[in-house]
Amino acid sequence: MVQLQPKLLTNTWVNTTWEDYLQVIENPAYSKAKGYFFNGQMRIETMGVGPDHAGNNGVIHVAITLFCALKGIPLKGLINCSYRKTGIREAQPDVSYYVGERIALTPQGSAIANLDQTAPPDLVVEVADSSLGDDLGKKRLLYEDLNVAEYWIVDVENAQIIAFTIVGNSAINGSHRISQSQVLPGLKIEVLREAIALSQQMDDSQLVAWMMTQFQQS
Repeated sequence: MVQLQPKLLTNTWVNTTWEDYLQVIENPAYSKAKGYFFNGQMRIETMGVGPDHAGNNGVIHVAITLFCALKGIPLKGLINCSYRKTGIREAQPDVSYYVGERIALTPQGSAIANLDQTAPPDLVVEVADSSLGDDLGKKRLLYEDLNVAEYWIVDVENAQIIAFTIVGNSAINGSHRISQSQVLPGLKIEVLREAIALSQQMDDSQLVAWMMTQFQQS
């Protein structure tokens, strides 16, 4: 049984039950932490507060929104939204998106998105400051089981973006690397990587102008 205490291990996976996980994430001591539950384990993850994490998160969100605006792709983005399959799994990506006709499925309200009642997002993004190994490993398996269509990891330290397309059906779940988005046709991952790198040299208005030029040429 998990002991509810302020010194609970964070940023690592801990064996627990669903009931104890709920008690932990509902504890005010962890109100600013993100919660994950998968295969009988929970991960209470402290939110990145450093400027690099915040900056990369902002660049990706602006880039995706700008690309969709220029290409006429309907888009709904949710920042730090939790998705829950009751008793089975939960995830809280840094940002998630519903794309195209599926924006009608975007959850609303102040409660956690219940995957027993709503569909998962098309794209989820995790910004990895100190959690890269976990984002590449267990979280990737978690998002495969959540049946999202695409999963991106922003590697803050190395200014890289690692993108996966996820294949899920009744027989198999799996993911493999991609160099161009499948849910946002025409969006090259390399352009996003360049944008992350350039964000260290340009102000936001300069970076948006650069991205606009790249997207209009694609």
